[in-house]
Amino acid sequence: MGAGVYGALSGHAERVARWSGIALGFSIPISVAFDNALLALLVAGWVASGAWRAKWQAIRSNPVALAALALLALLAAGTLYGERDPGDGVLYLLKYSDLLLVALLAFSFRDAPARAHALRTLAAGLAFVLFLSYLIHFGVLPHDKVSGVDAAAAIVFKHSLTHNILMALGAYLFAQFAGQAASRWARACWAALAVLAAVNVIFMVPGRTGQLILAVLVLYGGYAWKRWRGLARSGIAVAVTAALVHFMPGLVHERFGQGWQEFSAWQSGQGGRASSVGDRLDFYRASLAIVREHPWVGVGTGGFPRAYARHVEGTPLAPSRNPHNEFLHLAVQLGAIGLAAFLWLLATQWRLSGRLASAPETHLARALVLTMVTGCLFNSLLLDHTEGLLYAWLTGVLYAGLKSKGNG
Repeated sequence: MGAGVYGALSGHAERVARWSGIALGFSIPISVAFDNALLALLVAGWVASGAWRAKWQAIRSNPVALAALALLALLAAGTLYGERDPGDGVLYLLKYSDLLLVALLAFSFRDAPARAHALRTLAAGLAFVLFLSYLIHFGVLPHDKVSGVDAAAAIVFKHSLTHNILMALGAYLFAQFAGQAASRWARACWAALAVLAAVNVIFMVPGRTGQLILAVLVLYGGYAWKRWRGLARSGIAVAVTAALVHFMPGLVHERFGQGWQEFSAWQSGQGGRASSVGDRLDFYRASLAIVREHPWVGVGTGGFPRAYARHVEGTPLAPSRNPHNEFLHLAVQLGAIGLAAFLWLLATQWRLSGRLASAPETHLARALVLTMVTGCLFNSLLLDHTEGLLYAWLTGVLYAGLKSKGNG
């Protein structure tokens, strides 16, 4: 009787963990508060459901989960050395703790239906954000009635940079669903969403990182579709769109023109003068100098703000809490060892993507890696709540279906 009750409770707890994980797909593009509540439910359900041997086996047999845990372990070890501002060690480690999801979801999403539900909820959340963005753009919905995000663009819930990254990956996800659709009507709906998301990224919201990610994903999508012939076609599409953007007056043209002007006007060590491109170039130059001073193990987790402040002391450069480049950020904090751990995680994802349960999951996993590599060149995406959580969640969901060599 006792065993039966325990088994029933364990099953309920496992379902709570799984459905909380599925619901995260809808929540991530929309609400930090809902994210945190669902994460708490997921962890509580995961712990209460027991089955520790099966969970350990799921994690141990998943090289991507192990690579994510290794990076997180290095970040935890990084709090034990170096100098940092009070509280920064714990604060930064908590931001990186989303990586733990990759291991937790390896057990909860081992079944294909759970992964399918998760991807559908993500698509639903992205479509909802896209719908509201269009309503704002056309004046149907006042911007201040949707969220407190202060910007002139048609953004919902998130700032423009995050919005565009979400919509770029969303465009790829919608296009993939269109290719999988069983009916003409469903295919047309998903294809329309993909086009609307792409238009949203290119013409409606000023986020150059998202636009670059979209271009990369279009190129990869062409290659995945028709190999080199598809890559050539998608390359032409990207080139034609870039030409239209260049010659068409408007917000996007102004943003790229502004970016080129900022790059041309930048002078090393003189400060960016409130310039996005200039600030980033200063961040990169100073971060590389710090890495040269601490090449192997870095300055410790959370040590970037203090190390950067010391480096720019006495110069016109302002302090910063991150260099807006995840590769450099990890190299500053953990040195070559930490950078290698992150690159190994990404490389492991790419290398093992061919062993996922289905071709669509394989291509989506590669699109996620390309999104992270591209985005992390210009932003510290693991440090950002939405981008870091989306990366860990989607990695955990997809790679829970990883086949063993014997089954692959």
